[in-house]
Amino acid sequence: MSVEKDYVVQIEEADRVEVTTIIDNYTDTTLAMSEPPSEMIKRPLLAKEGKIPAEGLLAEHGLCLLVKVFKGDQCHSVLLDSGWSKIGVPHNMKMLGVDVSEIEAVVISHGHMDHCGALPEILELISPGSASVIVHPDAFLPRIISLQGGATIEMPTMKESALKKTGIEVVKTKTPHSLASGLVFSLGEVERTTDFEKGIPGHLIKRKDEFEPDSIMDDQGLVINLKGKGLVIITGCAHSGIINTIKYAKKITRVDTIYAVMGGFHLTGPQFMLITDRTVEELKKVKPSLIIPMHCTCRVAMNWIEREFPDSFMLNSVGTTFCF
Repeated sequence: MSVEKDYVVQIEEADRVEVTTIIDNYTDTTLAMSEPPSEMIKRPLLAKEGKIPAEGLLAEHGLCLLVKVFKGDQCHSVLLDSGWSKIGVPHNMKMLGVDVSEIEAVVISHGHMDHCGALPEILELISPGSASVIVHPDAFLPRIISLQGGATIEMPTMKESALKKTGIEVVKTKTPHSLASGLVFSLGEVERTTDFEKGIPGHLIKRKDEFEPDSIMDDQGLVINLKGKGLVIITGCAHSGIINTIKYAKKITRVDTIYAVMGGFHLTGPQFMLITDRTVEELKKVKPSLIIPMHCTCRVAMNWIEREFPDSFMLNSVGTTFCF
């Protein structure tokens, strides 16, 4: 499916950005010991105050990122996604000392279970009226996966009623949405313009009591304009295609320079291995200063990206904070 959007946003420049991985597919508490100290990457320590905690950070097939943007004496916190289980994100927030009261908005990148699983639990920790949830309307629709032979797999569905019970405002929108005093925008529906990023075959979504092919139009990410450096683009899964997402972020912000691309690139499984080489070639044209693949970027694709971008690649793990 192709969509054409003509939105232009007035995005403010941020002085700096911090992105903390609350949950991702991998955790490694030895990274802080095996890497040289860096002002750009802060890894969780194995021990604190002279002792090792009884519990460690959890990993799961899910994603949750805490994004902090700074301008002058302002600091704004936005949460992207909430992982899969009801346990992982709340547990890791506690372990990492996250102050949930500072979160101004929770953006759901799309309605798949590994991105919205702990959302009701997180919202219960936030005072009503102090934050909002930004989500595409399609994120609440039923979905199934159709297998060869006719069998289907039902996917968990995010319930709007469960969110409203928390008293937190739910903003359903298909368009770019301003957050953090204009320092952050959620992208809304991403324009599909490349000829190789075609989504996932076999996924269906229910509209008007009938299932139809799911183009995952609710897929969205975040964009930040970092002063003197360019755009920081953060994705959940990039079902729209990571190159489509980059192109669309550049189009709506009218900023051409890409500083960092991070998040899930959805390069996993046989059909996506076929487009990994093309994705890498297009990323070379974009020339981002930093590339941080996460979540649904499989090991093969991640190693491929690291090999092709040795000076730009950064390894993610649960608890890591990237400081730009």
